[in-house]
Amino acid sequence: MEIITHYFADFTPAQLAQLGALKELYTAWNEKINVISRKDMDAFYEHHVLHSLAITTQFEFMAGQEIMDLGAGGGFPGLPLAIFFPETQFLLVDSINKKLKVVNEIAAEIGLKNLSTLHSRAEDIRNRKFDTVVSRAVAPLKDLWHWSKPVLRRNQLPANGLICLKGGDLSEEIFESGCKPHVWEIEKIFKEPFFKEKFLLFTPYK
Repeated sequence: MEIITHYFADFTPAQLAQLGALKELYTAWNEKINVISRKDMDAFYEHHVLHSLAITTQFEFMAGQEIMDLGAGGGFPGLPLAIFFPETQFLLVDSINKKLKVVNEIAAEIGLKNLSTLHSRAEDIRNRKFDTVVSRAVAPLKDLWHWSKPVLRRNQLPANGLICLKGGDLSEEIFESGCKPHVWEIEKIFKEPFFKEKFLLFTPYK
């Protein structure tokens, strides 16, 4: 938790309690279901929570906004973002239901009221629209944008579009996507070596 409070100083006591409970809860669930990589558990807050919160350094989600986490898996980045923005609504979508059940259990355990889940593929969502889609290392940008665009609603909010966390050399991937995303180097935001060659991308919905 120290690495989180090193970079973020304005959490409420309730948020600190929610964040502080996460490692123990994920460790317990990981013994039953392989929710996240076991080799990452020693650096849980750095590799999963802080990485997810990189989004908050560039974007602020407002009360009432609706955010979809595409391919949420074990709950990242959506669950930490839901803690950070308690007035914003988050829907975590994944095709693997057992991981979403863990997310639901953890959200209930920490009293997170602004998060729900949906067992579905993004391309099968027909009747919902969102202000923003977030995703972490799920698929190439071309595919992420293809899945995200139909579920986005056009508006004037600063985060209206696709926000994703990615790593490695992205030049070919960005070219093939046909998108022109804004790109931030996370290692310039968080100084830990883990964030070298990790990036935050934003493709606006135009």
